[in-house]
Amino acid sequence: MSSTNPFKSLLGKSPFTALQGHMRVVLECVHEVPPLFDALARGDNDGVKSAKDRIFEREAEADRIKNELRNHLPKSLFMPVDRRDLLEVLQMQDSIADTAQDIAGLLVERPMELPGFMQEPMLALTHRCVDVCEMSAKIIEELDELLAMGFRGREASRVEEMVGELNKIEDETDELGLELAHRLFQHEDEIKPVSVMMWYQLIQWVGDLADYAEKVGDRLRLLIAR
Repeated sequence: MSSTNPFKSLLGKSPFTALQGHMRVVLECVHEVPPLFDALARGDNDGVKSAKDRIFEREAEADRIKNELRNHLPKSLFMPVDRRDLLEVLQMQDSIADTAQDIAGLLVERPMELPGFMQEPMLALTHRCVDVCEMSAKIIEELDELLAMGFRGREASRVEEMVGELNKIEDETDELGLELAHRLFQHEDEIKPVSVMMWYQLIQWVGDLADYAEKVGDRLRLLIAR
């Protein structure tokens, strides 16, 4: 029998549940990025295409959850956090999946080879950016506990520590990206100019995965500060 409690109906389902579900799908999307570059390094075009298809599938699912959350997000004064803040977190999460889709789309639409001098550092950058996204997802999973504790106390301190660790890992990805770009420019005479441009763009996009994940954590830190 469905509840007729008007207060429960007003609150509806917790928006955090959908936000967490969205982030889990985003993380599934990001987890396909290393296999994408692994296949590229091996010259496995079918593997690249398969990874691209999986990324596009998960990105579409993330979009579906995002749109449902936007359409059904309560506008009442009883929201546990400001509606605008929650939507900003959602947008940062969605940007992670969008970026993974951009990376996969470019690598399929314009077939490219991963030069030998870039393979090891590119794979290292990709995996470390996934680490940042995983840490961001762990922080999002803490939302229920944060709410239960009123965004205060030991749970808030724990999340702040997690965000601090997230920032440190993201700093590492910045360094890896800079080193990789430097290596690319050192060898730019060995590949076509347009390929140099495309690889520089891809390095930026891979780094953006970590950048958007960091912004998710920083937004939650602001919520705690309030």
